[in-house]
Amino acid sequence: MGRTGGSADPLEALTPRQREILQLVAEGHTSKEIAERLQLSFKTVEAHRAQIMERLDLEDVTGLVRFAVRVGLVMPDA
Repeated sequence: MGRTGGSADPLEALTPRQREILQLVAEGHTSKEIAERLQLSFKTVEAHRAQIMERLDLEDVTGLVRFAVRVGLVMPDA
């Protein structure tokens, strides 16, 4: 899946900040909430999210959430 270079850990394709943003998106936080929490601008969060989606070859937020659950970054709600 995606452009992870065949690595055993698909999260290696992401920077630590991108992993942090991916986790927050997958937990259901909005870009505005993430920006406030990480003291970033809304546009910076949106740019990170776009880069994450490009690096992982995902097309939407649902795909991001499914990816995060699959790799164990977040747990699915029971």
